[in-house]
Amino acid sequence: MAKYVLKRIGYMLVVLVILSVIMFIIYNLVPNNRAYTDARAELQAQKNKVSSMTAEEQDAFFEEIYLKYKRQYGTDTDNLMVRYARWIGVAPYYDGSYNGLLEGNFGYSLDNKKDVVDVIPAPMKVTIFINIFATILALAITIPLGIYCSVKKGGKFDQAMQVITIIGYSLPTFITAILFIWIFCSLLGIFPPSGMKTPGSSYTGMKWFTDTMYYLALPLITMTFCSLGGMTRYVRASMIDALSMDCIRTARAKGVKEKTVIYSHAWRNALIPIVSLVIGWFLGIFSGSLVFENMFGISGMGKLMYSSLMTKDFDVILFLQLFYVAVSLIANLVIDIVYGLVDPRVRVNK
Repeated sequence: MAKYVLKRIGYMLVVLVILSVIMFIIYNLVPNNRAYTDARAELQAQKNKVSSMTAEEQDAFFEEIYLKYKRQYGTDTDNLMVRYARWIGVAPYYDGSYNGLLEGNFGYSLDNKKDVVDVIPAPMKVTIFINIFATILALAITIPLGIYCSVKKGGKFDQAMQVITIIGYSLPTFITAILFIWIFCSLLGIFPPSGMKTPGSSYTGMKWFTDTMYYLALPLITMTFCSLGGMTRYVRASMIDALSMDCIRTARAKGVKEKTVIYSHAWRNALIPIVSLVIGWFLGIFSGSLVFENMFGISGMGKLMYSSLMTKDFDVILFLQLFYVAVSLIANLVIDIVYGLVDPRVRVNK
């Protein structure tokens, strides 16, 4: 097991490096010159000093400022691989210093005017907070519902749920969000349409929690509904396959209680293909949703990604995408290990 995990970690590091090179090159090919922008801003700030210069002196002064910022940001060379190595922290800057990811420098957010590591925590907490509730709620509904539909296959309840789940699965998420806002906000007036707290409030403790949950109730309901269709149908199909296995018929023929057959024998076999989805859901608590967070006014990771793309805040975007790549690679490793724990036939020590 240890040898397998170490080998996979080695593969993961190689993949992470390759993807980071690709992403770095892509974003550096986008027309965006931070050094030039900052140099122009400094030149404008020193307009009193510049006004007394000739045109040639102004150009020379600007080039001096421009070169200073290029050296500061490590862009004083056109060689992208050298700039990538500086960004990672394995190649020196002009003055011989190292100031990359390995040294803890994850970039500077031009939009927020602070380091990227100071920008991420607040939206990350919001995303984790709402996704934990949505994931637990969705799994608590979909798994029992899928099991019940598989046991009662062909019944009226199963047929009704098949219609409901396929509608929920087919509708785009933004259509569902608009529909739920219209029903619960415009028609019924139960929930607020957007926001995360009462405007102007500064609640603490339980009052803060209840106020936050009141504002997040509609996004949670919408997210849960959108996830019901796919997982319910997946659990149902997996359980139907498991219930048709020879070992299940043998257990029933031996007189084993139906609950034991369903929740011990059948569910254990049905869990094998489901485990990847379940683990993926839980690891997905770190990722935000562009649709939900923008439509409901939630300041999470999805909204941060969207705003960073709109303002070309590439340091934030690169950090977020590298983080999501790392989470995906870890998720694949965890899924493979859990497969070996769920199914004794699967071995991950080779």
